[in-house]
Amino acid sequence: MVEIRLFNTLTQKKETFLPQEGNTVRFYVCGPTVYDLIHIGNARVFVLFDALRRFLERAGFRVVLVQNFTDVDDKIIRKAQEEQKPPSEIAEYYIEQYFLDADRLKIRRASFHPRATEHIPDIIALVKTLEEKGFTYRIDGDVLFDVSRFPSYGKLSRKRLDELQEGARVEVRYEKRSPADFVLWKGAKPGEPFWESPWGKGRPGWHIECSAMAMKYLGATLDIHAGGIDLVFPHHENEIAQSEAATGRPFVRFFLHNGYVNINEEKMSKSLGNIITVRELCEKYEPEAIRIALFSTHYRNPINVDEKLLVSSRQYVERIKNFLRALSFIEEKTGEKPERLGEDNPEVLERLKEFEMLFWQSLADDFNTPQALGVFSDFLRFSNGYLLPSQGKWNEEALRTIRRFVALVADILGIVPEKEWWEKEQQIERLVVERERARRVKDWQRADALREEIRRAGYIIEDTPLGTRWYGEEENGN
Repeated sequence: MVEIRLFNTLTQKKETFLPQEGNTVRFYVCGPTVYDLIHIGNARVFVLFDALRRFLERAGFRVVLVQNFTDVDDKIIRKAQEEQKPPSEIAEYYIEQYFLDADRLKIRRASFHPRATEHIPDIIALVKTLEEKGFTYRIDGDVLFDVSRFPSYGKLSRKRLDELQEGARVEVRYEKRSPADFVLWKGAKPGEPFWESPWGKGRPGWHIECSAMAMKYLGATLDIHAGGIDLVFPHHENEIAQSEAATGRPFVRFFLHNGYVNINEEKMSKSLGNIITVRELCEKYEPEAIRIALFSTHYRNPINVDEKLLVSSRQYVERIKNFLRALSFIEEKTGEKPERLGEDNPEVLERLKEFEMLFWQSLADDFNTPQALGVFSDFLRFSNGYLLPSQGKWNEEALRTIRRFVALVADILGIVPEKEWWEKEQQIERLVVERERARRVKDWQRADALREEIRRAGYIIEDTPLGTRWYGEEENGN
């Protein structure tokens, strides 16, 4: 297995990755605040780090992945007030919707999906620890973290304390000792959900919930903590401060952050009205195409999502489909007549194994998915040439090697269409078989009519010495 190197936001350099203890990777990904459907920006985080988790598992590690739900928050409360529903009902509905969208995008379930409201005792205990150690102060019913008590504050974002400004979701309070101080526990306001605490009725601040849940399931020190670049400050900076202040131990060994998502060259934002939900995308594009689009740019760089990218990704999926059709065709024909299997071809086998090695190396080098996609594209081109019916004979080990590599790519990147796609194409297969029957009895009129019907459905058929092949029109089958 090749050495895995990841870019650590904390140190600003690539470092060799190994778990801190044994073979288990303790991995935390910041999950959604459940007040709306997830959008393409959320999807980039979840798809990328879903694939990284898959890669680590295929590399032989046991990955414990925690992805939380923020199910109590100002945005949820506002949504509940607008719809005149309890906040818990809003949160529950959008958690269900998240799983529907995640399943469509082939995002695997985390080991744990904790919710903030289910861990109030853990959050209160963490705030009490910080209070006992002298890191907090109170304003009215709020409990705040005093960043001046944590000398290394700013080490992730590389911001000096004297230049830090208020971050998202940090309510402006001029009574605060420092603008960077943040709320750990919010005093209850009329009409808002609350829980009893040593400081009175209230609810957790945004940052504290992640620390409490991460450490409950993964321990004091995480191997990997991941999220979007927008979370570096203040969210992840504050997580470091409150966690390390409480435990006296490093909170995270590797911080990984993906770049921003732009839509048609503009930053995605509600003010511009260019938010694209996963639900909307899935109505137009296959999940594999969406995943390919998100993998087409290195995760640390900004990505521009537009129709050109998505159409190109859809064409890439069609290339994969055509390849799978060709592979199944040859496997079927060699199964029918084993004499079509030839002798070993060392050059072909060596080239096929090289693709697998290059794929591993690409992902091991800071999870370089664009390079991995390029390797797979070259593999498809080479393998399609090898699978041409004119070759006449194929090597059994080569066919197994091809199938094994496809399974590897499917398992890690999730870009290979699965059996549901084959089931949809059974009707085309029936038309192809019926046309072959018509040709055998020389019913050329019926055969031509069936060819046209297949073409209208978006497929091209090719008559070969081994029988009829068929593939999608968006690519030429090579």
